[in-house]
Amino acid sequence: MFVRVLLVTFLVTVLAWSILARGSEGAGSGSAYRVQSGDTLWSIAERHYGGDPRRAVWRLQRENGLGDGTLVPGQVLRLP
Repeated sequence: MFVRVLLVTFLVTVLAWSILARGSEGAGSGSAYRVQSGDTLWSIAERHYGGDPRRAVWRLQRENGLGDGTLVPGQVLRLP
């Protein structure tokens, strides 16, 4: 009997958590940026994010699947 009560309590808790949990603010679609001539990941990160640009450069590379960071004018990047 105790095992059943414990199991039901656990399942109700998990169900309530899954219903009430919200996505983080970072889960949004972000915005788009069209690469201009002379842009680098570093310069884009400096303009669009505060603080140390190194973390933003890494996020831009990861979000856009950029292995070596080469940008082409007219390319559209998703800004996380």
